[in-house]
Formats: sequence, structure tokens, C-alpha cells
Amino acid sequence: MGEKGQDRRARYRLVYALLAAALLGAALLNVGVGSVSIPVGRIVGILLGRVDDPTQAGILWKIRLPRALMAALLGGGLSLSGFLLQTFFGNPIVGPFVLGISSGAKLTVALAMIFLLKALGGASSWALIGAAFAGALLATGLILLLSGRLKHMAALLVAGIMVGYICSACTDFAVTFADDADIVNLHGWSQGSFSGMSWENAGVAAALIALAGIAAFMLSKPIAAYQQGEAYAQSVGVNVRAFRVALILLSSVLSATVTAFAGPISFVGVAVPHLVKRALNTSKPLVVIPAVFLGGAVFCMGCDLIARTAFAPTELNISTVTSAFGAPVVIVMLLRQRRGTGA
Repeated sequence: MGEKGQDRRARYRLVYALLAAALLGAALLNVGVGSVSIPVGRIVGILLGRVDDPTQAGILWKIRLPRALMAALLGGGLSLSGFLLQTFFGNPIVGPFVLGISSGAKLTVALAMIFLLKALGGASSWALIGAAFAGALLATGLILLLSGRLKHMAALLVAGIMVGYICSACTDFAVTFADDADIVNLHGWSQGSFSGMSWENAGVAAALIALAGIAAFMLSKPIAAYQQGEAYAQSVGVNVRAFRVALILLSSVLSATVTAFAGPISFVGVAVPHLVKRALNTSKPLVVIPAVFLGGAVFCMGCDLIARTAFAPTELNISTVTSAFGAPVVIVMLLRQRRGTGA
């Protein structure tokens, strides 16, 4: 048992070391690669104030650093949201995009943007986050109502996809009546993108995601008990009803924050938790939660780098890239589940 424990700890250390190295590499590539290349030495010099190049310093501080930080924060938050939803439903295929939660947030944010742009000429970060949170809760509530009637998980997933389509259709309908000048911004945001991020955005997102992430980590023991089944969780003193509400609220806050700033981003919340759990060979929340966040940060930073450089100066939508890498993972998961059930 001692050797097995040592092997597990060695595996955990290796995975965390690889994730940390990948995060550092992705960060350097994201801030250094672009239409204006900035070598690593100059990046360090600019950050330390030793290199006086106004052009490169402006690109680094005003454009690339906020964007890279937001990609890391939102990617980590979206992955953590997926992990919490998978714990709630007891199925590794669910996620905020698959269940239509991101689409619900997208609908209310689009409505808020149209209304506030017309009435006030602008929309604050907090207003968009509040609208996204309301939409995420609305979609989640609908999914929970359906889950009471649809006992089969496959039917629930299909229902979630349909909820997403309905919300997307309503969003497109609302955008039809927006002003021409607003449609461009709404269309770009609705396709998903990390472009145009600011330090103010990063501060707000960091505060919300940090609070939700800390709260999720503090629920590690109840999550571990809940993974063994509701009956077991109740037997060890977990208030299952309050716990389930906490999971939904935390996952909604995380997915709403992502949608408010970057629009709907697909497959990150499903693929990354699965890959991280496979790499660690465990689903223990104390081990998985930080790794899931790091994995989501690396995944989204890498996808954002591809999105803005693969066909430069044309920039791809972030969901196009995340789907290209995340969808095959989901397909493999479905095939493995099918073989596991003997279907």
C-alpha cells in the first residue's frame, strides 16, 4: 500500500509539473508571438522595466498580457464549472455548453447588451455578469426540471442540447432588431473571443473566479462523498440538498463569468476535466480541482494562440478551435461509455 501511495504521489507531482511547464510555455508564446514578435528576453526586460521600447511595451501591457491572463482565468473557470456539473449529474459528458447553460447566459447577455447600449450607450462588466448569471440559472433550472422527468442521462443530454438551440435561436432573433452598429459587436462576442480584453476585465473576472474556485475547493470533502452516491454522502453528514444548490450556483457563476466576457466557448468544460482525471488517474477533488483549473488555462491559452495566429491577420473564433480539439475527446468518451455498458 505504501508503494502504491508513493506511486500515486509521484504521478500527481509529474502531472502538476507538466501542467505548470505547459502554462509557462503557453504564457510566453501568447505574449511573444504575433504580428510583432517579442523575444523572451525582451518580455522579461519589459516586465522588469529594463527595456525602453514604447511600441513593444504597449503591445505587451495593453493587449497581449490582459488577453493571455483572461484566456487562462476563463479557461480555468470553464473547466472547473464542467467538473462541478459532472459531479452534480454523475456523468462525464455534461458541461455548461452541452447542457445549454452557456447558451442561456448568451441569451440574457445579448438582451442586456442591446437594451443597455440603446438606453445608456454602454454596459458595465458587472451588468453583463449579472445578466449572464441570470441566464445560466434559468437554463440550469430548466435542465433540473427536465431531469425530474427524464431519468435516462442520454435523454437529458439531448434535452440540454435542445435548450441550447432554443436559447441560440432567441439570441439570433433579438440580434435581428439591434442597431447595425451594435450587431457587429454582438456578432463578434456571440462567436466567442478573447480579443479586446482589458485589465479592468481581468480584475473583475479574477475576483469572481477566485471566490468560486476557493469555495469549490473548500467543498472537496463533500464532493468526494457525493461521488460515492447520495446515500453515502448523507450517511457521512452531507446536507445533499444544500450541497447540490451550492454546486449549481458555483458552476453558474463560473460559466456566467466566462460567457459575459468571452461569449460561449464550447467543449472546454467537458474535455479538460476528463483529460485531467485520466492523466492523474483519480477523481479526488483535492487533487483534481487545482489540476482542472490549470488544464483549462493551458487549453484555452493554446487554443487562443492558434485562433489568432493560424490564419493571421484573420482571427478564428475561439469556439472553432476548442471544438476542433475538444469534440474528438467527447466522441472517444462516448465510445468508451458504450463499450463499458456492453451496448
